[in-house]
Amino acid sequence: MGRPREHNERTAERLLDAAEKIVEADGLDSLSVRVVAHATGTTTRAVYTLFGSKDGLVVALGKRAFELLGSAIRDLPQTPDPIDDLVEAGVVVFRRFVVAHPSLFVIGFQQLLKPPGLAAGFRDAAADSYAGLKERVARLGPSRLDGRSVQDAAVEFHALCEGLAALELRGLLPDGREEDVWRSALGALVRGFSLRPS
Repeated sequence: MGRPREHNERTAERLLDAAEKIVEADGLDSLSVRVVAHATGTTTRAVYTLFGSKDGLVVALGKRAFELLGSAIRDLPQTPDPIDDLVEAGVVVFRRFVVAHPSLFVIGFQQLLKPPGLAAGFRDAAADSYAGLKERVARLGPSRLDGRSVQDAAVEFHALCEGLAALELRGLLPDGREEDVWRSALGALVRGFSLRPS
C-alpha cells in the first residue's frame, strides 16, 4: 500500500480559499506562495506541490471562477419562460457570484494579470461556463432573437452583465437597489432582442 498523499484536494481548497481572501483584501500583487502558505498554516512546499508556482495558483483561481459559474448556471432551474430564465441567470447566478467572489471576477473576467498569458490556463473552464450561458440564450429561439445569432446575443448579454458587475463593485449602482437595476437592465436587453431597429 502506497503512502497517503501529503497534499490532497482538501489542502488545495484551503489554499485557494486563502488565496482568494488575500487577493480580495490586498489585491493580486499581494499574493505570494509564502503568504498563502502562512495563511493556511502549511508550507510553501504544499503550494508548489499542488499548483507549481504563484502563477499556477492564479490560474487555479481563474478556473475556480468559471467552475463556480458553470455549476451555478447548470443548477439553475428552467421554467417555461426562457426570457425570465435568462434574466435570472444574470441576476441570480452572475450577480451573486460577483458579490460573493469579487476577486475571482477580477481574475477571471477583467484579467488584469501579470503575465497576461495566464488567462490561457483557464480558457477551457471559461468556455465550458460560457456554453451554459449560450444554452440559455438558445432557448429564446429564432423568433425572439430576430436574426441575431446565439453567439451575438450571448456576447451582448455577457457584456451587460460584466458592465453591471464592474459598476456595482465600484459602488456606482443605487444603494439597496442593485438587484433591481440588474433585473431591469437585463430584462430590457433580452426583451429588446425581438425588436427590429427602426
